[in-house]
Amino acid sequence: MSDLFSVLKEKVSGRNLKIVFPEGTDERILKAAGRLAAEKLVTPILVGNKEEIQKLADQHGVSLEAAEIYDPQNFPMMDELVAAFVERRKGKVSEEDARKILLDENYFGTMLVYVNKADGLVSGAAHSTADTVRPALQIIKTKEGVRKTSGVFIMVRGDEKYVFADCAINIAPDSQDLAEIALESAKTAKMFNIEPRVAMLSFSTKGSAKSPETEKVSAAVEIAKQRDPQLVLDGEFQFDAAFVPSVAKKKAPDSPIQGDANVFVFPSLEAGNIGYKIAQRLGNFEAVGPILQGLNRPVNDLSRGCNEEDVYKLAIITAAQALQQ
Repeated sequence: MSDLFSVLKEKVSGRNLKIVFPEGTDERILKAAGRLAAEKLVTPILVGNKEEIQKLADQHGVSLEAAEIYDPQNFPMMDELVAAFVERRKGKVSEEDARKILLDENYFGTMLVYVNKADGLVSGAAHSTADTVRPALQIIKTKEGVRKTSGVFIMVRGDEKYVFADCAINIAPDSQDLAEIALESAKTAKMFNIEPRVAMLSFSTKGSAKSPETEKVSAAVEIAKQRDPQLVLDGEFQFDAAFVPSVAKKKAPDSPIQGDANVFVFPSLEAGNIGYKIAQRLGNFEAVGPILQGLNRPVNDLSRGCNEEDVYKLAIITAAQALQQ
């Protein structure tokens, strides 16, 4: 696990990347921000009342000398943010409404990313996933050619590293969604120095069963191959055919994936969520994530049960994603 983050730290160190934390008065956020600043990995931007944040930092012995603090209630560039938000929402909100909405920490923080005052955002320690993701979808939006954001986990056990997707966002992805998830997951894999070999999973291997569910996956394979012919990707696979060489030899002898897949795309959120938790609990893998992908700028969501270390790591991941934009 330490090797995984050593790679990312090397990528982001000295790049002067700014990560905004909308939950500036959360103890876990403050402590992680202090570490990030001290190690010169990122410049933290904390959102909230400056006096309150500074008082809390003093109580916990956290230096904010290298951090920035922005208060939505007293922000000198609020007029610029309001105008940009109204324009981005294309008439769906008035200027008056925009001023109220941007007092919300997550909307305010997301706008800082949108207007290039920050390179990415980490939230969710005290907010729901919806509170974090909704502003990102309304303001930052998905990349051209990507219809939906998706969430992956990096599964780590010793020297083993795998990408599992989508385990966080899309309940019932269609073929187009699955293809997009596969392509974005391959890009995420490269960020972690994983050379992607993508397996599209199902309960069937290469037509061993026929149903709308299996045909959805096989169609996704064709879409993904058309969009990126150089990517090593195949399916549909049962998990053992994607992961065990002897099974692949029997079930898919002509496939470029011969039991050596390292990026696994599940056919539904139900399957993905169950799959990563089984690997985590029975296989003793550490699950890093969820990491959101497919957005124009990186926004990531913490669990409300997170600790300081989780915040620290997700901020480093977010900074690394910003370098890929």
